[in-house]
Amino acid sequence: MSRHDADNADDADDTDSASDTRDTGDAAIADGTDATDAMDTTGDEPNRRPRVAVFRPDDDRLAGAVSLLRDLGVDPIADPMLAVEPTGMVPRSDVEFVILTSKTGAELVAEAGWTFDGTLCAIGDRTAGALRSGGYDVDLVPAEFSSAGLVAALGERVDGARVEVARSDHGSQVLLDGLNEAGAYVHETVLYSLTRPAESGESTPLAAAGDLDGALFTSSLTFENFLAAARERAVEAEAKAGLNETVVGAIGEPTRGTIENAGVAVDVAPKQASFDALTRAVVSRLDQ
Repeated sequence: MSRHDADNADDADDTDSASDTRDTGDAAIADGTDATDAMDTTGDEPNRRPRVAVFRPDDDRLAGAVSLLRDLGVDPIADPMLAVEPTGMVPRSDVEFVILTSKTGAELVAEAGWTFDGTLCAIGDRTAGALRSGGYDVDLVPAEFSSAGLVAALGERVDGARVEVARSDHGSQVLLDGLNEAGAYVHETVLYSLTRPAESGESTPLAAAGDLDGALFTSSLTFENFLAAARERAVEAEAKAGLNETVVGAIGEPTRGTIENAGVAVDVAPKQASFDALTRAVVSRLDQ
């Protein structure tokens, strides 16, 4: 599998925590019906609430996403596309700089009791908050919450320095290349692997049947897992065609590029790389 710009945004889902379990295999809708029920549009009222698929990991982020969509007058279709498998590794401590690129990674190093006396860097506020909650002092958070933002913030400071990058197995090559070009001696530790839950994909037949109004993609990997789930159900082409009839939202340009390269148009990619901004922009477009 190719490397993604998984460190593309602090609120992208392959840079934050995910649960590897779910209570059910159903894609939950706000009124409690499941994805199969949602496909039966017989007798649908003309003014039914829009249905928007959300693929966040099955933790507090999914609950928050469902709540936000409901508050905005939308029926959420919850279909988590990512789960975390920790590797048991911890970052090296014999370096001058350590970079954490996710809330998940911050929580894992804290649980492991990892210690470090050098310059600790976080890709964004969510990651920094998780580190501080674990008892760490965060020395640097870039103005732009991305791999490029980290390179820009550290570029003039790391020439000749040892830099440890601790993250998932889908981390951005942009970060490693940028630090190497700045003269750093870079080492990478994979803290966790990102996988697709076996029960994922309940939203794909909805997309294929034209029963979705919007979709919220928070990372390249999330979209690729959506396509893989559709492929397993033999509806990939239909699901892509269905997405092209919906309002598709993406966090970050790498995610947008992945989606568009697959032949699906992206309608919304807000400048503010946050799930809240993405959701509000997609729902606003639905109201037009």
